[in-house]
Amino acid sequence: MAHRTEVDRLLSSCLEPGRFKDYGPNGLQVEGREQIRHVVCGVTASLALIDAAIAAKADALVVHHGLFWRGQDGRVTGWMKQRLSRLLAHEINLFAYHLPLDAHPELGNNAQLAAQLGWMADGRFGDQELGFIGAAPAGQQRLDQLSAALQQRLGRATVSAAGDGRPLRRIAWCSGGAQGYFEAAIAAGADVFVTGEISEPQAHYAAETGVAFIAAGHHATERYGVQALGRYLADHLGVSQQFIDIENPA
Repeated sequence: MAHRTEVDRLLSSCLEPGRFKDYGPNGLQVEGREQIRHVVCGVTASLALIDAAIAAKADALVVHHGLFWRGQDGRVTGWMKQRLSRLLAHEINLFAYHLPLDAHPELGNNAQLAAQLGWMADGRFGDQELGFIGAAPAGQQRLDQLSAALQQRLGRATVSAAGDGRPLRRIAWCSGGAQGYFEAAIAAGADVFVTGEISEPQAHYAAETGVAFIAAGHHATERYGVQALGRYLADHLGVSQQFIDIENPA
């Protein structure tokens, strides 16, 4: 069991949210009960995950995508009212870490995605150095091999823009909706860039530069950081924890 302030302090010390310019607040977003025994971790603070946390008798919910984002309407109506009312009624603390969880060199989404695929980063790139880059391992040096490895490990189909068919010596990656990092990955020397989503321009960049692009799923590429964070909390504070995956096709 741990006090809410202990959890908040440990997560802030580990993830250093003050280092990042982010799209919303990191840390404790909704205050619940003071004592935390059981933590549920998940990707997004959706109504389905909140209800699952209630069923699991969670005292705290730790997510990558929280409730509050820059540019939101700000009114507590509709879906926002439903989510907040459930959290408040059951006194569940909500902790959310966005870019700090992407970037962490050990617990972060990019580091944990790499661990799933056998990648080793030897450099960083892009805004706030969120992107990772490293040598492609044996068996993933062709686009079909890399796509197959991603599909097998993440359990979902990928979308690819093939580039010029070159050998994949350098893989760059950034989880989630980081398709805007493609140009930075190209400049960093990547032969292929892996992220969660693809937009219309990336197919043209791949064709014109020869660098391949793979979209492996926003949700699918961001399932692993929160799991590592849950284990970190359990190891350091003695709380129980579980990961609940709410299926998402994006």
